[in-house]
Amino acid sequence: MTASIKVPTTHDHPDGVAAGIVAGLEQLLREHAIDPGAVSFIAHSTTQATNALLEGDVARVGVVRFGSAFARASMRFAPIPLAAGIALAPAFLDATESADDAFFERARSSGIDALVASEAFAVDRPEREEAFVAAARAHGFAATCGSEVSTMYGLRARTRTAALNAAILPRMLRTARMTRRAVAEAGISAPLMIMRSDGGVMDVGEVERRPILTMLSGPAAGIAGALFHENVTDGIFIEVGGTSADCSVIRRGRPQLRAARIGGHRTLLRTLDVRTLGVAGGSLAHVAPGAVTAVGPRSAHIAGYRYAAFCDPATIAGARPALEDGIAALADDAGRIAITPTCAANALGLVPATAFARGNEAAARVACEKVGQALGLSAEALARAILERATATLKTAIDELIADYELDRATVVLVGGGGGAAALLPFAAQALGFEQRIARDAEVISPLGVALALVRDVVERTIVDPSPADLVRMRREAIDAAIRAGAAPEGIEVVIDIDRSRNRVRASASGATALVGGTGATVRAADAERIAAAVRALRIEVSAARVIAQTPGFIAVEGKSTVAIVDERAVVRLIVPRAVVVPASAALAVSAIAATIEEHTSYGDVGRALPDLWLLAGARIVELSGLTDAESATALAADEVAGMPETTPIAIVVAAKRA
Repeated sequence: MTASIKVPTTHDHPDGVAAGIVAGLEQLLREHAIDPGAVSFIAHSTTQATNALLEGDVARVGVVRFGSAFARASMRFAPIPLAAGIALAPAFLDATESADDAFFERARSSGIDALVASEAFAVDRPEREEAFVAAARAHGFAATCGSEVSTMYGLRARTRTAALNAAILPRMLRTARMTRRAVAEAGISAPLMIMRSDGGVMDVGEVERRPILTMLSGPAAGIAGALFHENVTDGIFIEVGGTSADCSVIRRGRPQLRAARIGGHRTLLRTLDVRTLGVAGGSLAHVAPGAVTAVGPRSAHIAGYRYAAFCDPATIAGARPALEDGIAALADDAGRIAITPTCAANALGLVPATAFARGNEAAARVACEKVGQALGLSAEALARAILERATATLKTAIDELIADYELDRATVVLVGGGGGAAALLPFAAQALGFEQRIARDAEVISPLGVALALVRDVVERTIVDPSPADLVRMRREAIDAAIRAGAAPEGIEVVIDIDRSRNRVRASASGATALVGGTGATVRAADAERIAAAVRALRIEVSAARVIAQTPGFIAVEGKSTVAIVDERAVVRLIVPRAVVVPASAALAVSAIAATIEEHTSYGDVGRALPDLWLLAGARIVELSGLTDAESATALAADEVAGMPETTPIAIVVAAKRA
């Protein structure tokens, strides 16, 4: 990190949060003498979509339905609760007449701000939806359609998702256009990228079509920072602010996703699986005689308290215990001073000297002594009780994530981000028996995550018994979508997931932006540095590490029957227990994969189980796990190595499963 600045959020400005973005950009360039022409990448995450839905600050939506009476009835859905007393209840309009000037004038006069076009099977035949959207935009409406938001079958869910998208479209259009204009006026020619809810970024032009994809992009930015700034391959990332902590899993170098529900209603939007907890560095501690009864969810800065750890010791010396409201606090003539988890950690000397949460240990300790005496506790007992209560809240989420994603508890690492990370993580990890580390530049891990995140796009289809040709076609479609979103073609990786119980196929493509990805060769780390990275990830001695395969983009290091795949930048991209690595060449990739699958397929009472499989080809890791037949794996591999020189080294990573 070279430089960072923070400016207040401009909620009350006529230009909204875009004004703060402009101010921050101008201040950063000015204070650090940065040449706008030297900026190669600019991106931001935004909570506007989430906030608009949570607060009910949405546009009036009209859903225009095409098709038969049965199809039109299938599109209707109940109002979606948003804020207290506010629901998204669109007007349903049947397209029984042409969408002429009179149609749009009637929609405008009825107070509709944004229009949605929806038709059965439009994922296969989107022409009528697309024509209506083009006409609506030409008449000055914000407009979207079901096939633009999702390519999945499920008419009501697709219509509902599109309606939510339309509800936030006018606001997001204004912010996106103002921000893009500000970037251009600052002399920055790099494309503006926006954080997605799945941890990737997309071109700002995509926000004008699908702003709903930016939901939860705040937590997503932190996870991207953990992935790319901290190089986390497997672990639980906990971003700690002043009010809340966001917990999420990174497994095999990928954040974990789930279907989003808004107001209790299912959508076709996939977001990061983030567990948000009402405990953080600034949480208020609730107390009773001899005990701490709870920590959070209300925070000191929202309640108007100062932090004891950030006060002068003289201020604390002149303050008196103030426990009337059941809060661990002091009072002086200037107001109330809280003992938060940040204060407790400082009082116990647990906050590293360089951490953002580092305060005045002496002030924190005296505050704990004064309040503890009033409660019948020692200073240390009060501080520990506060952190124990906070840890209990974290433990619930950590245990759930370990169970949900079948993590190996013995190897779980807790990685902390956010300004409050050092207040909670060191104590909690020690108490719960986990290894932990605080991310570098933890207090700005989210903007770093935005800056480092990969362009990402996802193609989903409902396909019964997908053929190898279907999978190859979807792979190419996902690559094309990522390129349209701003990714450099040569670095795109595609992961294909098949859910046969729901007849659902998902192809997720990600890669560096075209500008960043094309700025020159990657700085290659020395082999010793790459091996050292694998040793740390595998938790072994250097003497136990063995390089078992090498390709132009990766080395495979084995230790204790586990294989770590390390890229050219010494980033551990994949860790696979009980794995075998098969070296080959591009010319032999297809036959080698077929033979490897045959050798490592398991057979049991419930049938056969194909092994987990990855192909290391060029600079990409191609995941071929989750497929149910060898033909699909070999077809995808053939598509991947097409055009490579025949002698190019590749490698196959395989781990057998029990049938």
